[in-house]
Amino acid sequence: MGECGVPPAMFGDGAATDRRFVKHIFDNVHGSITLDPLSLKFMDTEQFQRLRDLKQLGLTCMVYPGAVHTRFEHSLGVYWLAGEAVRHLQTYQGSEIGIDCYDVQTVKLAGLLHDIGHGPFSHMFEHEFLPQVFPGSEWSHEQMSVQLVDYMVDQHHIDIDSDRLRKVKDMIIASSKSAVKKSSEEKHFLYDIVANGRNGIDVDKFDYIGRDCRACGLGCNFQFQRLLEGMRVMDDEICYPAKEYLNIHKLFATRADLHRTVYTHAKVKAIELMAVDALVEANDYLKISLYPFDPAQFWKLDDTILKTIEFADSKKLKESRNIIQRIRRRDLYQFCNEYAVPKDKLEHFKDVTPQDIVCSQKANGVQLKVEDIAVSNVRIDLTRGKHNPLESISFFKDYHTVKKFSITDDRISHLLPASCQDRIVRVYAKKPELVEAVSEAFENLQLKIYGVKTQVHETPEAKKQRRQGVTSSA
Repeated sequence: MGECGVPPAMFGDGAATDRRFVKHIFDNVHGSITLDPLSLKFMDTEQFQRLRDLKQLGLTCMVYPGAVHTRFEHSLGVYWLAGEAVRHLQTYQGSEIGIDCYDVQTVKLAGLLHDIGHGPFSHMFEHEFLPQVFPGSEWSHEQMSVQLVDYMVDQHHIDIDSDRLRKVKDMIIASSKSAVKKSSEEKHFLYDIVANGRNGIDVDKFDYIGRDCRACGLGCNFQFQRLLEGMRVMDDEICYPAKEYLNIHKLFATRADLHRTVYTHAKVKAIELMAVDALVEANDYLKISLYPFDPAQFWKLDDTILKTIEFADSKKLKESRNIIQRIRRRDLYQFCNEYAVPKDKLEHFKDVTPQDIVCSQKANGVQLKVEDIAVSNVRIDLTRGKHNPLESISFFKDYHTVKKFSITDDRISHLLPASCQDRIVRVYAKKPELVEAVSEAFENLQLKIYGVKTQVHETPEAKKQRRQGVTSSA
C-alpha cells in the first residue's frame, strides 16, 4: 500500500507509480500529459467526454476560425498545470508546509473536473440565456460541476474517499460566491491553485490565456512558468517574488485584451445575441432551461443543440431555425453604435436595455419595438473590478526573507493604466433597415444621460459612396 493507504498505482506523484496504469496524452500547448489511474476513472466517462463537444470559446470560431479548441483540452491542461504548481511547492517546501501525495492527487483532480459543469457556448449559456428564461438566475457552472462530480461518482461507482471528494469540490468552487469556509486545519493555499478567489492568479487562467491566444493567432508575452517556479507559501498563502509584479500584470492585461478583442468582439457578440434568441425561441418546445437543474439530464446538453434545432422538422421551431439560418448565411444583427461609459460614471452605471432605447426614439421617425433591438453590455476588467489586482497579491523580496507585502498603486510603474475596468454598451438592429433608427435612438439616450453622443457606425449613404470609390473633398 502507498503512504496514503491506497495502492501506489493510484498516484501520479509522491509515490511509485506502476506505468501499466497510467495514460499519456499529447497536448499541443503543454506537450505530453500523464494521467493517473484515479483521474482516468473520471475522464473515461460519458460526462467528461461530453467536454469534447463544448468549444472553449463557444461561437467565437465564427469570427476567429482557429478557435475550435474544446473544454476537454482545457481541462487536461489545467489538470497538468495544477500538478506542476503543487509539485514545485512540494519540491521546495514539502516538509515545511506538509504537502504529500494525497494533496497532489486532490489538486490535480480538481483541475481536471473544474469545468465539467459548463453549458453550451462557453459562458453565453450561463450569463445570457438562463437570465432571459429565469430572470435573476444565480445558476453557475461551478455549482453544476460539483453536482456532476457527485453524479459521476455514484453512476460509475468510482472509488474515492469522502474527504478527498469534499476537497475536490471545494477547490472547484473556491473562486465563486458559494465557496465554503474551510476549517483552520485545512491547507488553505491548496484552494488557490485551480480557482483562486483570493487574488485571481490560478492555473485555470494560465491555461486558457495561453491556449486562447494561440488558437486566435494573438501574441502572449505572459510567462506562467516563471510564476510556477517562483511561487512560495507564506502564512498559508501563495506569494510571488516582487520582481515578477510586471509579469503578473501581463497576466491580467492579456486576459483583458482577450476580452476586448476576442470574447466581446462586436461580431462575436452579434452571433451570440442571435444564438440566445434562437435558444429562447426553442425553449418552450425543447425545454432547454430545465436541463441545468438535473445533472442526469444536463450532461446531455452541448454545442450540438443548434444542430438539433436546425435539422428538426417541428413547426414550433421555425423561428429558431430561421435565426440559425441567418447565422449560417452571415445575415447577422447589424452593429449600430457603441458607447464607452465615462470613468466617473462606472460605479453607478446600470445596464442599458432595448426598452431604454425604444423610449429615446423621436416621435416622427420609424417606430421601434423592443424586439427590434439587441444590446450588449460589455464589462472588461483586470479580475478585481475597479481595483488594481496587484494590491490583493502578496509578494516577497527574496527567498531569505520571512516577510510578505503588497504592492500599492504608488509603487507601480506609471506606464501601467490608471483605470482597471471598462464598460462598453453596444447596440444592434435585428433588421438592416432599422440601423439608422436604432442608432439615432441610442444617440438620443446618450444625450439624455451624459449630454454627449458618439457615432461610430457607417451610414448607408457613406457605405454606398465608399463602395463606388467616391471620396469627400474634405
